[in-house]
Amino acid sequence: MNTSKNAFSVKTLTLSAVFMALTIALSTVSITVPGGHLYFCDAAICTGAILIGNPVAAFIMGGFGSFLGDLFFNPPSMFVSLFTHGLQAAVIALCSSHLFSKGSLRDKHPHLAIIVSQTTGVLLGAVIMVIGYTLGRAYVYSTPEYALLKLPFEIIQALFGVVVSLLLCAPSSHLRVAAIRQRQQA
Repeated sequence: MNTSKNAFSVKTLTLSAVFMALTIALSTVSITVPGGHLYFCDAAICTGAILIGNPVAAFIMGGFGSFLGDLFFNPPSMFVSLFTHGLQAAVIALCSSHLFSKGSLRDKHPHLAIIVSQTTGVLLGAVIMVIGYTLGRAYVYSTPEYALLKLPFEIIQALFGVVVSLLLCAPSSHLRVAAIRQRQQA
């Protein structure tokens, strides 16, 4: 968890830059579906937000990473991506770093508290992404029908990001539990 003293530490800036670059790179990888494409950048955004843990840095990583990816490869939706993925990443980072950061659940079952906070964050982030893109597509392309056509694929894309990020971040939760236990003993 980042405090205000080290909110933009070298580690945070490095993770933000790496995951922003990964988000841009994954914006080039897609599967063609009815109404557009299914992108894999959600996995990088969710994973990066969990590992960064700082909502502001996560917003910059997810929002600007997807904005630049769309600027290069799909310009009409770049501003939708900026706000939707930025908010998604900020909520994930906030939940994963602050939800259950204090209290009996964190003290008695730190591993469970970390898993629940990360899962809650990525699920809320998935809802934000699906709603944001559905409303954004209806506005950008001026047709709600187009947005509804893409809705099931947005849900699949969001769930892919949820599953991949939770699987990739599971090993890091063991490190966080060890750090919590070490602080409790000190």
